[in-house]
Amino acid sequence: MSESEKHQFQAEIQQLLDIVIHSLYTDKEIFIRELISNATDACEKFRFLQSSGKEVVGSDIEPKIAIATDDTAKTITITDTGVGMTREELVENLGTIAHSGSKAFLKQLSEQKDQPNANLIGQFGVGFYSAFMVAQEVQVLTRSYLPDQPGHSWTSTGQGSYEIDTAPDWNRGTRILIKLKDDEGQFAQASHVESIIKRYSNFVPFPIELNGEVTNKVSAIWARSKNEIKDEEYKEFYQFIGHDHEDPVGRLHFSADAPLAIQALLFVPSKNIENMGLGRSDSEVNLYCRKVLIEPKAKKLFPDWLRFLKGVVDSEDLPLNISRESMQDSSLMQKLNKVITTRFLKYLGELSKKDVEQFNRIYDEYQRFLKEGVISDFTHREALGKLLRFETSSLDKGERTSLSDYVQRMGEDQKEIYYVFSPSRETAEASPYFEVFRSKGMEVLFVYDPWDEMVMENLHQFEEKTLTAAERADLKIESPSDEPALTNEETEDLSQWIKASLGDQIESVTGSERLVDSPAVVVDADKTMTSNMRRLMKAMNQDSGPDKFELEINPRHSVIKRLHATRATNEDLARSVAAQLFDNARMAAGVVEDPRELVTRLNSLLETVLEEKKG
Repeated sequence: MSESEKHQFQAEIQQLLDIVIHSLYTDKEIFIRELISNATDACEKFRFLQSSGKEVVGSDIEPKIAIATDDTAKTITITDTGVGMTREELVENLGTIAHSGSKAFLKQLSEQKDQPNANLIGQFGVGFYSAFMVAQEVQVLTRSYLPDQPGHSWTSTGQGSYEIDTAPDWNRGTRILIKLKDDEGQFAQASHVESIIKRYSNFVPFPIELNGEVTNKVSAIWARSKNEIKDEEYKEFYQFIGHDHEDPVGRLHFSADAPLAIQALLFVPSKNIENMGLGRSDSEVNLYCRKVLIEPKAKKLFPDWLRFLKGVVDSEDLPLNISRESMQDSSLMQKLNKVITTRFLKYLGELSKKDVEQFNRIYDEYQRFLKEGVISDFTHREALGKLLRFETSSLDKGERTSLSDYVQRMGEDQKEIYYVFSPSRETAEASPYFEVFRSKGMEVLFVYDPWDEMVMENLHQFEEKTLTAAERADLKIESPSDEPALTNEETEDLSQWIKASLGDQIESVTGSERLVDSPAVVVDADKTMTSNMRRLMKAMNQDSGPDKFELEINPRHSVIKRLHATRATNEDLARSVAAQLFDNARMAAGVVEDPRELVTRLNSLLETVLEEKKG
């Protein structure tokens, strides 16, 4: 063919071009990603044909991608040495609806009328047309790998028609020359194009030359076997994608074929920036499809409580660019989220057994995130529960146990996992709520983090054992001390008197069967809440209802016995002592918000005692 032939686009193609040019894309720079992706596919196909021993044109020419920019002429040219196209393929791929899948694309658009700017690139094989967003004219020079096929050119302004001519001197592959519109000159600037390549296409498996210089020098190591990768390579890659000069504290590199094809490389940074007061962190895991960036810092790739992770997830099962909005809501994205989250939790579980020191480093830095998951993520709550670690009354200070190990040590008759909330081990061991457990020799978890109360409430059960705050435990001392105690009648009489003395400050007063060393203890009258939970809700400005407490008194304690005797001889002093007992118990429970009245009364009692000593 010596003369060019002019053809009209099929009606559907012209409709598609109009949509592409005027309303489809929000990010024009994506056209570079799409054309590089097409070039990569062509090179992949050629590599396969070459390895299969087929006769090909230019077998000595290695597959690669070259980009040239001309700021003066306002052009950008993208060339690949891939499989190329025959004349028939040019017509089918660029001029008709048959091959491109555009009919399905248009159908999808008609179903998304409420998303006029949806970023639907590549999914239906129409990525090539994105060039017309920025182009006055597009020229395609191509020659098939088949030995008996000549080269051809395809030229169009996107205005209804295209021309095809021969290109006899063209070698194997495809060159796309884009003459840019007057207001799109930034795409002819090398620095701007380089930034786009590094953002979207930095990991494609073929060299990308920009004006003669290779730009993609970092390899996609997540696609390689982990047995082939040295620790130094992992560290270099982490520093590149994580922008962190410190080594990560954890790394997970895995691949899976089912239920989705996934290659992932995830890192746990050594420092939690939220602990450093730098605000809330954002996910820094990038989502790829066949080494092409789909979404940087993908929002819905992991649950929010795993936002501390950095790395890469690559899935061949993803469409090459459905809109970000629809991707985030898609069942495919949800499935991907569940698979990789489950795999990361499995990694932490395995690490907790084979390298306790490394697991503890991760846990110490990120335990708040795991606890956030227990509170907010029902799907993964059970797996997260297995990762929790707490000090316990049976282990030395600083040692921690898992809930699974605690359950293994439980007695046969014990049906509940007990815990005491306290700001420190010392105060936990001195807590009146712990006394009955110490007397029975029962193990109790010591929890110090204010979040732990909410964690226990949301976890609720672990391995069919109910998690129960010691404050709400229904336990009695089996062998009280030989210290004489008030009789049941005296205890009941004193309880009624204290209730009358304290009035509405207290819900009820009863004799306690769980106290050993303490004279009294308060229990939240709302059985669904603990004292610490009430304090935590107030700190979060949440309505926890009016403070209502039950007071339990220890009929064996000397203070209670003397109070019983004093009310008959000095009722005013007895009332002050009763009020102080109640405030002391509330102080031990951590629910005294304003201690001024307590301190004033205590000073008055001290003065009374000193006066009596003086007399």
